[in-house]
Amino acid sequence: MEDFIEIISLLDDKDKKKISEFARVLLRRKKYNKLRKEIDARRAEIKNGEVLSHEELWADR
Repeated sequence: MEDFIEIISLLDDKDKKKISEFARVLLRRKKYNKLRKEIDARRAEIKNGEVLSHEELWADR
């Protein structure tokens, strides 16, 4: 995965946009519905200020 991120960083903005659009198409597929719902729920939590601090995150372990 790190190789993928490194490669994307080398692309120009136009090609980065193409990769982003392709990823959006994939995420709209049925098999990613659960992930998309989780992401949307998390975005709503963040928007409402429901975030954990670093200490809170590790205190649960």
